[in-house]
Amino acid sequence: MNSNEMIEILSDNTNNDWLFSEADKIRHENVGDEVHLRGLIEFSNICKRQCKYCGLRSANKEVERYRILKDELLTYAQKAVKMGYRTLVLQSGEDDFYDTDKMVEIIREIKKLDVALTLSIGEKTYDEYKAFKNAGVDRYLLRIETTDKKLYGNMHPNASYENRKQCLYDLKRLGYETGTGCLVGLPNQTIESLADDILFFKELDADMVGIGPFIPHEQTPLADAKKGDFWLALKVMALIRINLPDINIPATTAMETLNPNGRIIALKSGANVVMPNVTSKEYRAKYEIYPNKICINENPEQCRGCIEGKIKAIGRTISGEKGFRQRKNNS
Repeated sequence: MNSNEMIEILSDNTNNDWLFSEADKIRHENVGDEVHLRGLIEFSNICKRQCKYCGLRSANKEVERYRILKDELLTYAQKAVKMGYRTLVLQSGEDDFYDTDKMVEIIREIKKLDVALTLSIGEKTYDEYKAFKNAGVDRYLLRIETTDKKLYGNMHPNASYENRKQCLYDLKRLGYETGTGCLVGLPNQTIESLADDILFFKELDADMVGIGPFIPHEQTPLADAKKGDFWLALKVMALIRINLPDINIPATTAMETLNPNGRIIALKSGANVVMPNVTSKEYRAKYEIYPNKICINENPEQCRGCIEGKIKAIGRTISGEKGFRQRKNNS
């Protein structure tokens, strides 16, 4: 689809049923009916950034900060593998405590567990990304959040839009499965810029794209902003499936924060990945990027059991594979 076609679909709700059905059909044809579960470990909520929408921003003095050190982190990883996860996702704020040497040590230990490993720890240098790749990291998730340069600058004080893009191209060049994504519903975001986001994901040839509706956090400068729209976020996600047929697309927790059946609706509208949290309850509530996050009072076993039941109830199966992108000839 070109930009004008996407803008028309995003602006008009009369074709929603067709859009979600078409995205689901393309998902079935290109990535099948298996759902890939990625075990998410949120290992530090300390962040040097000032992103206006994020509860972990360094200026927020109300959040109780934590770090999970190597031995405890490895224990989480081992438990996740015993629970059946074939992919682990290590996610944190941009916390400089975990320098290259510390991260490489952690990566090498986790890779001994025979899992695919995704990092989501922010902007790094080319050499740092190279060191992580050489240590065994398979995937890297770095959401751009918006490709509107002016909006990006407004949402990310003291950060560079050009550097964010450069990081994504560095990751591709180094051979990572590269994940990115955007927030839907940021203040002053336009439908046109959302269409540009999708075109950027295609230009990048992203391997994973995560979409989340904007949810304002009361301890940020956007506390009084209007929250994003679930259905618009779902439409953006469905258009991504249509435009990038064979990539991995998660049904995000933010979707379910706005809609009680959000992840299942997303799985029926083009998504094929879910990322249950395998961090313990003592840390979950403190990793508050946005408020009212689902599942913060469940333990990792409850989280996995709950989502497995929901997935099976819609006739889908849980994959036993590591879930790498299987490229089709049409992409």
